[in-house]
Formats: sequence, structure tokens, C-alpha cells
Amino acid sequence: MAEHGFLHQALVYLAAGVIAVPVFKRLGLGSVLGFLVAGVAIGPWGLRLISEPETVLHFSEFGVVLLLFLVGLELNPQRLWQMRRAIFGMGAVQVAATMLAVAALGWAFGRSVTVALVAGMGFAMSSTAIALATLEEKNLLPTPGGQASFSVLLFQDLAVIPLMLALGMISPGKSGAGIDWLAAAKAIAIIVALIFAGRHLLRPVLRYIANTRLREIFLGFSLLLVLGIAALMQAAGLSMALGAFLAGVLLADSEYRHELELDIEPFKGLLLGLFFIAVGMSVDLGLLMRSPLLVLGLALGVVALKIALLYPVAKLFGYCGRADALLFALTLSQVGEFAFVLYGVAGSQQVLERATVDLLTAAVAASMLTTPLLIALYQRVIMPRLERRSERAPDAIEEHNPVIIAGFGRYGQIVSRVLRGLAIGSTVVDHDPNQIDMVRRFGSIAYYGDATRLDLLESAGAGKAKLLVVAVDDHEAALEITRLARSHFPQLKVLARAHSRSDAFEYVEMGVPAVRETFGSALDAAELALRMLGHHPHVARRVAVQFRRRDEELLIEHAPLRHDEKRLIAASQQGRSDLERLLSEEAGRLRKAGEGDWR
Repeated sequence: MAEHGFLHQALVYLAAGVIAVPVFKRLGLGSVLGFLVAGVAIGPWGLRLISEPETVLHFSEFGVVLLLFLVGLELNPQRLWQMRRAIFGMGAVQVAATMLAVAALGWAFGRSVTVALVAGMGFAMSSTAIALATLEEKNLLPTPGGQASFSVLLFQDLAVIPLMLALGMISPGKSGAGIDWLAAAKAIAIIVALIFAGRHLLRPVLRYIANTRLREIFLGFSLLLVLGIAALMQAAGLSMALGAFLAGVLLADSEYRHELELDIEPFKGLLLGLFFIAVGMSVDLGLLMRSPLLVLGLALGVVALKIALLYPVAKLFGYCGRADALLFALTLSQVGEFAFVLYGVAGSQQVLERATVDLLTAAVAASMLTTPLLIALYQRVIMPRLERRSERAPDAIEEHNPVIIAGFGRYGQIVSRVLRGLAIGSTVVDHDPNQIDMVRRFGSIAYYGDATRLDLLESAGAGKAKLLVVAVDDHEAALEITRLARSHFPQLKVLARAHSRSDAFEYVEMGVPAVRETFGSALDAAELALRMLGHHPHVARRVAVQFRRRDEELLIEHAPLRHDEKRLIAASQQGRSDLERLLSEEAGRLRKAGEGDWR
């Protein structure tokens, strides 16, 4: 077994992940919980296929490092500066409140102040890997609750340094004089040097490596970059993940950002899965079986306490929607991997007894298993109920104008601005309350309501208006609004936003003019491309005009065939040939007239 130990372990890890993760994904519980349960199953307290989870746990921590680097690539320094209130304000309040609450409860239950405070330090931290991986998998990271969670996780990484210093101060025989100010200065110097190198040195080096045109060399340098920075930060006593995140932020607006993402993503996914398996293997089922009520009670009690504290923190800092505040609380409710390190150090420095360390680490591991379950419950049960309860009544529309605009996103806003510039009044309605609140802050008048409802159109003045502009994002809703208007308000002209050519066919059948949302901008891009290739501006303009005219004619000709795929394909192929011939003839005519060269 020793001779093929590595091969044996690799087979076990891969088989465990391949078997467990698809099952848990199918059950809707997510891949993170699948990896965790797979680790429990193969670990020393399960099937005992792996006996030393600590070894792989230290190695797989690089998955967290790569995750933070990729997250940093999605942010630039300006965006990070905009998040400063959430990072330092909300993060500091969360860490302090959780630490003090846990310490107070520990002291109330008869523990010494020192033991209670150390327990609070560890329990205040959350798992960056579990929280971010779960949010990404459920596509919840871009939400306000997801962004708040990320901000606080970032602050927790920063808080590691002062917490470790505080642990040294309360160790037996230690005092404030034991603080290594030289080490602190060294850490600050390394961060400053990293920022300078990221700004002035990394990009030229990346450019040099990329010019070799050897993908494997660029891949090797990408990994060397991330792991080298992580090692440098670790040597300075800082968080490896924090260093990787800073490196990602500094390269967020680099021309090589996307290539770095593509290179590192597979390694991140593999190592992160291995990390979760290792965490699952570290769950002490022996202690759990000996004292199930104590371990589970402590783990679930901490999770419940953190949820109770995190929810009002989110509300306090402006994440006032109940759904987002609850997502924030559930995402950060577990205890993070930093607690393993903290309690281990506390045990070695005799701040905590061995039995206390075992109990706390078992509770930490058990708490990690709860997050994927809580987020799955949130998505399936809690969020739909909260959204139904918080449904906002339609606004009373207090004006009637010649134009009604249904949908006030980027598309509807441009139409509204043009009309307003000519002093043409428009009544704007949108079904997204957040969008309505946002545009009102900028001084625009808009009303909340669902334009697919007849009573809403009537209250907006559809019976007397001249034009309805359908600019909503949902193409099914746009078609429904159009049908409703054509059926109940025959005098009302309708101009629709078509999301695709097939949608445009629907509008053609209803006799409604439709503007394909990307058609005009794409045609503008084609015209500009011709000019950049050296063609005369007039030639480029004429070609674009001819293309638009003929394509709109083909749209009307092909609409009756849209349910007959075979005939539609044949007609489309013939249409493309006719269009190519038309453009070629137009270009030839202009070339003979001496107005440009067709190249």
C-alpha cells in the first residue's frame, strides 16, 4: 500500500467525488454538501479508506487561494473602494458582535473568560470556501445578499492577523510586550510591495510570457504567480487567500484577465472539491457518537446564534430586503476553517485543554455541513414565500400622457429620454420595484406595476394614449402585453422590442412594428468595421442601409413560414444568397461611381 499510496488516495478522492456529487446535485442539495458527505464516508470515521485527512487538507487549501484569486479578477480597485463601507463597517460589526456574544454565553455557562473569548474568536469566522462556492453554484453571488457576504468574508481574512496577535497576548506567560511589531511592519511592507508590483511589474512580465505563444508556459506562470504570492503572504504571517485576492484585484483590468481565468478555473474546481472532502474527513464522528447532544447542540446553537446576529447587521447596513438579509445570515452562519488553526494554536499554547479543542473543532466541522442545506432550503422554500409576502401593490398612476412605456431598463430609458427632449410626455411603468426605486432617486417619474394586466394598462391611460412602447426584458411578457393592447385598445399604436428574429415573426403576424434589440447596434458595428477596413464612409453607410432594408423585407416574407422549419431554412438560404448579390452589386455600382474602393 505504501508503494502506491498516492495512486490509491487519488483514486479514492476522485471516485468519492464522482459518486457523491451528481447524487447531491440531482437532489438539489448542491455539490458542496456532496463533497463534504463524501469526505465523511471515506474518512477515518467512515469507511477508513483515508487515515490522515490533515495532509490533504493543507494541500487542498490552495483551492481556496485560487478561488479568491478568481474572485479578485472580477473586481477592480475602484469597485473594491466602493465596497469599503460593507467590508470595514459591516465586517467589523459582524466579527465583534459574534465574538462578544459567544464569549458572553461561554462565560455564562461556567467557562473562564479566556476560554470563552478564544471560542468566540473562532466562531466569529465563517468559511470563505463553503460560502463563496455555495453562492457561485446557486448563482446568488451577484445579489445584494451575496455581495454583502463576500464583503464580510474579506474583512474576516483581514481580521486573522489581529486575532492571532490577541491569542498570543492572552496565552499563559504572554503580555502585550510580546507583540512582534517588526513582523507587523514586515507584513505591511509586503502588502505595499505586492500592490506596487501588481501595478508596474506583473503586466510586463505577463506580456513577455504571453509572447512566447506557449500555452503551457503561460499556464505554468499563472499557477506560479498565484502560489508564489500565497507563499509570500504566508511567510509574512498573513492569509494566503487574502494575498491571492489582492493579486486578482490588481490584474482585474489586465488584458490577460480572461486567459488567467480560463487557465486557473479547472485547478480551482478540483482543489476546492478536494478541500471540502478533506473537511468532511476531519469530522470527528467518534466524539459525535460519544456526545451527540453536546456536539450537535453546540454546532446548531452557534449557527442559530450567528443567524440571529447577522440578520439585523444586514438590515442595519441597508440590505433592507428580508430575502437578501436572510441570505446574508444563512451564508455566513457556519464556522470557518480558520477556527481549526486558531484552536490548534490555542491548544499548543495551553490556552485551551485538549478535550475543549476536540469539542470545538468537532462543532466547527459539523456547522460546515449545515450551510448547503440551509441555502437549499432558502432557495426552495423561504425565498419564494418572502417574495410572495413582500409583493408590492401597483402604484396609483397620477398622469395620462400620449405615450406609455412598459419597461424602464436600458432600452426604455433611451426611448424616454428622446421623447422628453422633444417635450413629449410618457407614462413609464415597470414590474421591478428595485428599478423603480433606483430611477426615482435620479429624478425620473416611474410607476410600479405589471403591464401584462389589463387594469394596469387602463389606469396608465391606454384608452386615450396614442402609442405604447413595449420595452420589457421578458420576451413572453412583451408578447402578452402586445396581444392585450391589440385586443382591448385597437386605436393604440404599439411599438415592440423584439428579442430575436423569431420574436419579430410574432410581431409581424400581429401587424406590430418591432425593433430587434441588437439588430441596430450590430449593424452600426458592421458599418464601422467597413470604415475601419478602409472603405469610404458613404459606401459603408449605403451598404448598411441596403442590408437593413432587404433584411426587413425578408423578415416579412419569412414570417408565414416560421412554423414550417424545412421551408423556412430553404427560404433563409435563398435570402442570404440574394442579400449577398444585392450588396455586391451595390458596392460595384458605388465603386464605378468613384465613391470608394471595395476590398
